[in-house]
Amino acid sequence: MSQTSTPGAAGTHTGLLVTLTIIAALGGLLFGYDTAVISGATDSIKQNFVAPLNLHEGARLSLEGFTIAGALWGCLIGGALGGVVAHFVGRRGGLIVAGLLFFISSLGSAWPESFLGGIGSVLTPLINALLWFLNLFFESAPYLKFGDTITNFIGHRLFGGMGIGLASMLAPMYIAEIAPPSKRGALVTYQQIAIVSGITVSYFVNYFIKKFGGGGDPNWIHVEGWRYMLACCSIPAGIFVLLLFFVPETPRGLMLKGKTAKANEVLNKLATPEEAKIVLGEIDASLKESAGHLFSYGGLVIVVGILLSTFQQLVGINAVLYYGPQMFANMGFQGDASFAQTVIMGIVMVVFTLIATVTVDKWGRKPLLILGALIMAVTMIALGFMFNAGSVGLAALVVVCVYIAGFSLSWGPVVWVMLAEIFPNKIRDKAMAIAVAAQWFMNWVVSVTFNIRDGNTALNSSFNHGFAYWLYGGFSVLAALFVWKFVPESKGVTLESMQKLWKKVPAAA
Repeated sequence: MSQTSTPGAAGTHTGLLVTLTIIAALGGLLFGYDTAVISGATDSIKQNFVAPLNLHEGARLSLEGFTIAGALWGCLIGGALGGVVAHFVGRRGGLIVAGLLFFISSLGSAWPESFLGGIGSVLTPLINALLWFLNLFFESAPYLKFGDTITNFIGHRLFGGMGIGLASMLAPMYIAEIAPPSKRGALVTYQQIAIVSGITVSYFVNYFIKKFGGGGDPNWIHVEGWRYMLACCSIPAGIFVLLLFFVPETPRGLMLKGKTAKANEVLNKLATPEEAKIVLGEIDASLKESAGHLFSYGGLVIVVGILLSTFQQLVGINAVLYYGPQMFANMGFQGDASFAQTVIMGIVMVVFTLIATVTVDKWGRKPLLILGALIMAVTMIALGFMFNAGSVGLAALVVVCVYIAGFSLSWGPVVWVMLAEIFPNKIRDKAMAIAVAAQWFMNWVVSVTFNIRDGNTALNSSFNHGFAYWLYGGFSVLAALFVWKFVPESKGVTLESMQKLWKKVPAAA
């Protein structure tokens, strides 16, 4: 949308755009908080839920990884259903569902032995089906019983994961569909700012609860402290749901429902009448152009979306986020110090994500992705050698912060920008749902396998915790090569023109 309005009108449009973007991005804050808060509770979860089962090392590590990363299966389900939810209840309605799931999950997982916690056991068949799948590849973990506290806990983590999966897809979709091309990249990165802010808030909450709670009793964190870490998410979740009742559906979402007049009304609030008329025509033409089959624009766009999501996880970011205190403890930081390092890590994430908001629409998507992948490759490989040599401590912390900076400048925000914009209108719901589901599946793979590798006696005797980081460094190299060879630049391309970009890609290749 070109800006032809008066300065006053333009300011009004911009102010409304920013307001709607911030409200939608609160879903990202909940996503970030729920994703990272588990890092402060990992030891408590192991002690309260897994240790009493007296399993041998392999089964214990498998069940620990499954319990800690259980939310990720919910993320996969939520992401996979996101397209269906967006189609039937709209982008706004889907975000309300996500907020409600966050709210229920945060309280139910904090008190899994309560009546509310017991609701988690309705997912017992799903939990045991996932354990069966896990046991195909790793040391057999025991199946769980309906009504057990661990079953209730994992069930609520799955509910929360479904909320994350929905929010991770629908929030950037909502923002992208209300934003003009010239501002879309910057506005969609608000989602990533919210995510890393949520992560950082969770690190602060975890740190202060651990440091100041319990009156100095070291066991308090494992009895009560971890509950408050998880329960705090209910506060922003409630606020998020309430605010969503005051935002409109996106113009494209309304057009998909045949509500042309309402779409025009929303567009007139976001742009001048002349711009609204032009954009409305573009949306209508784009929706009529094809039948909307998943492969209407070829297979490359689908593969690129899936691999962008896959590589975002294979670079190892969520192993660092979920197991931050454990990683820093391996470096020699003990007690409160290991939690304090995660706070530093969170601050670095916020700073470099803010830098990305400035650079993504100036430098373009591809340069940032390639630069970030190379930074992560160097730092992960270096960190692996540091662990292997036993040379950790402050130097390793610096390397981790550089890695976090590289990710936050590039693959953190830019992948979400690209997933929100690369798919043509007619297939966006379905294609984005597949890409987001793939992302959450790989997130689960990385999170579960990290715990198994990092706790494996044989691997640690040979590599001293360094093996996993070498893997992540290698995948970072592959990520850079993939972007360089196969990913087109989408900076400044309107959502309605995206299909033309993909029609040109096969010929250019």
